Amino acid sequence: MPPAGSRVAKVIVAAMVLLIATFLINVSRSKSIGAESASQNPVVENATQKVEQGEKIFRFDTFGDQAFWGDTLKLHQAIEGAALGGVGTGVSPKTALSVGLKVDADALPSNVLQQLLSGKLNLNDPAVTLALLKLNAVVGLTGFFNTSGTLQSVGIQCAFCHSTVDNSNPSLCAGQVTPNPGTGCVGHRLDGWPNRDLNVGAIVALAPDLSALADLLGTGQPTVRNVLNSWGPGKFDAELILDGKTFNPQQITDGTVTGTNVPGATQIPPAFGLGGVNLHTWTGWGSVPHWNAFVGTLEMHGKGRFFDPRLNTASQFPIAAAHGFADLPHISPDDDLITSKLAALQLYQLSIPAPNPTVPFDKAAAARGDGLFSGKAGCNNCHVEPLWTEPGWNLHQPTEVCIDSFQANRAPDQRYRTSPLGALSTHFKGGFYHDGRFADLNAVVDHYNTCMSLGLTDGEKRDLIQYLISLKF
Repeated sequence: MPPAGSRVAKVIVAAMVLLIATFLINVSRSKSIGAESASQNPVVENATQKVEQGEKIFRFDTFGDQAFWGDTLKLHQAIEGAALGGVGTGVSPKTALSVGLKVDADALPSNVLQQLLSGKLNLNDPAVTLALLKLNAVVGLTGFFNTSGTLQSVGIQCAFCHSTVDNSNPSLCAGQVTPNPGTGCVGHRLDGWPNRDLNVGAIVALAPDLSALADLLGTGQPTVRNVLNSWGPGKFDAELILDGKTFNPQQITDGTVTGTNVPGATQIPPAFGLGGVNLHTWTGWGSVPHWNAFVGTLEMHGKGRFFDPRLNTASQFPIAAAHGFADLPHISPDDDLITSKLAALQLYQLSIPAPNPTVPFDKAAAARGDGLFSGKAGCNNCHVEPLWTEPGWNLHQPTEVCIDSFQANRAPDQRYRTSPLGALSTHFKGGFYHDGRFADLNAVVDHYNTCMSLGLTDGEKRDLIQYLISLKF
């Protein structure tokens, strides 16, 4: 017979095992009940479904705009080239990368990706571009093919301007572009990141037939091409088809003329970190669904309804007023390819978080900069933490930020938005402010130091910049 102490020890061990088993069973049941409860919550189910739908719309939906980019402008013919049934020399992968188009590595079969990485694909051959389009691997650009395999048309998506790819295959960018930190030419998608490599104007200028735009603007096609080619990488002029203004005659910063006849195109902004932010464009046109309807119909030329009576103001928007852009077009719901998608698209965009900084920063300096941001520098007065913009009507008059009113005057409220500051390193390329007038953050801080008479020392400026680089939403 075992000693009494041994029997007691065994009883205690058995009791502990039983207690632990009971605890684990209860935890398991609790998690199961919690998961079941969440899965049965119609709000959660609806949100999940909408976000998944929104991702597909953002990445792949053309809203029927291929009727414009292909059928009207015949951009697909320029991509094909004469040798493949189109016109001109065609657009090779090398050319496509040079104007900032990106390739989704996850859309490529493994053998094709390996051929690309090993240099076995001819990047000077437009036929390879068509093959990439057939794989739906060109970010934001969709090819529509005839049964014979020739390119019938092309359309664009939201991702065309507002997505890029990571730098998982850096060698493929060599000699093509110098992308933002953390981005590349062929890699995994980064939705919401502004593609500051994308030369939208140069791409559109390739189209063989720009008569539709020329007629709208009341000028010739050569002039339209000159304007488009003036934009440069990472910029787009959404107001051109509303007011016909092509250049800012005098760019003024801190009371000094800093440029003349500056192209009217503005920087492609980030589309991440916008949850809780009221107005979503440089000049405050509206919220996410307003701007998506605006861009989907007027800029992408998709098939949908749009209403904004402010465009009837002929003195400000002569082209828009003359062509009835304030209320168009009156089509049946069955033909509307945009309106039904606005909710899911909005929810997806508001769910895209600002990424972590893509460049290293000095943590100690950033901590000092944090105090300056809310203190001496006064940045938090407008860039309210953690939205990094005002929780409310986030617009200011040009005089408040000591710059000219050219771009502000092209929008209904004639003001500039307080832009969110999350993940600034994702769009270093092209400069800062709506038109990129400030080459880097040093220039931005110098501007506010002058404009607001802050009296920041050189050391304080450096600390503030380190803090700005550290920010995310």
